[in-house]
Amino acid sequence: MIDDAILKNGLTITLDDPLLTGYGEPAKGKVRNSYVKDGIRYIVTSDRISAFDRILGTIPFKGQVLNHMAAFWFEQTKHIVPNHLLGTPDPAVMKVLDCEPMPVEMVVRAYITGSTSTSIWTHYKKGNRNFCGNPLPEGLKKHQKLEHPILTPSTKAEQGDHDVSVSKEELLAMGRISEEDFETMAKMSFDLFNFGTDLCAANGLILVDTKYEFGRTKDGKIIVIDEIHTPDSSRFWQQESYESNLQQGLDPKGLDKEFVRTWLKNEKNFTGDGDLPEIPDEIKIEAAKRYLDTAKQVTGQAFMPDTQEPNTRLSKNMAL
Repeated sequence: MIDDAILKNGLTITLDDPLLTGYGEPAKGKVRNSYVKDGIRYIVTSDRISAFDRILGTIPFKGQVLNHMAAFWFEQTKHIVPNHLLGTPDPAVMKVLDCEPMPVEMVVRAYITGSTSTSIWTHYKKGNRNFCGNPLPEGLKKHQKLEHPILTPSTKAEQGDHDVSVSKEELLAMGRISEEDFETMAKMSFDLFNFGTDLCAANGLILVDTKYEFGRTKDGKIIVIDEIHTPDSSRFWQQESYESNLQQGLDPKGLDKEFVRTWLKNEKNFTGDGDLPEIPDEIKIEAAKRYLDTAKQVTGQAFMPDTQEPNTRLSKNMAL
């Protein structure tokens, strides 16, 4: 377990606005900044945390954890689905193939759960029995396992807007993607999810749901990009306590950013609209611990973050 003093000091050196010189102007996302130089993309994962489609602040060492886990999964799954990873020149940087992002996120869900407006449980609780083209039976309880994993695509919103869950038919009607490309991405998504489910189960975790993003290479191939099975893109539950918690009507014990979402919703009545509430240091430190615990449990290896001032480290590691 990482010492609390390291995490407390980490609050003062979070990577909010990555600075790379010589790589041109960055494309800024909610969490990542990316730069393209000579046909290669450099993705810098910041410590920013987003929930309810809003950027809420920073969590110590979060970017390093996400980068570490994404690289781990890209390496583990490259024999199943090709990906964009070329290397990791810095603890928070991935060097990748530059691709044209596909305009849809592929979300795979194996359990009926969630607290956001786009979650499957929110829709089911309101009486909806079809979610993104997937019929759902009566009588399901929150956190219950579905008969089989389902695909619930989502449009990719601009920063500050909300993603919208849609069916395959709705996506095709929008003209966002061809049916052939959709089916390719759907198969890749289920293949990745099945592999991830098995690896997580071997380490005592349930892979509850996740999102995948895809891109098209310059020679026309579709590959997986961004990240795979990280705490930002996925929901994990502890396998050991799942059944007993379910029987007692308790929420499963999770290892993901649902902790922050739940705190915001329960303590600040915040679900994405209005002014951003301030997250206290103790919540940020607890979130950091959960990110680090997830990395250790998923990969089977303890992860020790680099404690240098991040932009100084970036300048050194990424010097041209």
